[in-house]
Amino acid sequence: MSRLTHINAPDGVFPATAYTHVVMGTGRFVAISGQLPLDQDGELVGEGDPAAQARQVFDNLRRCLLAAGGGFGDIVKLTYYVTDMAHMPAIRAARDVHMDPARLPAASAVQVAGLVSPQFMMEIEAYAVL
Repeated sequence: MSRLTHINAPDGVFPATAYTHVVMGTGRFVAISGQLPLDQDGELVGEGDPAAQARQVFDNLRRCLLAAGGGFGDIVKLTYYVTDMAHMPAIRAARDVHMDPARLPAASAVQVAGLVSPQFMMEIEAYAVL
């Protein structure tokens, strides 16, 4: 496991509550492409259900991290692409099953007009240091 340093409140910056402002580490950099709510057969999971889609996306992230030799504790940055910011509570709930809320990665959330298919409500990418 990598050694990461989390700085939640840099001097002069309002403290973060749902992410960490700065995460640093040394090791091997891993970029994980945006994951969609697709199962191993390429089938959509959770049509119209942001909680089910978020769970599937985090399961896909887990599998990608495992393939790289890491885990959720190695993530330094998550980027959430959502079709509606109202999906963020479901995403945070799925994230919190896998990640320590006291050591969250840096994060950005972007509302987009659409993803590669209209059934997808979210896509999440990750950067990790192993």
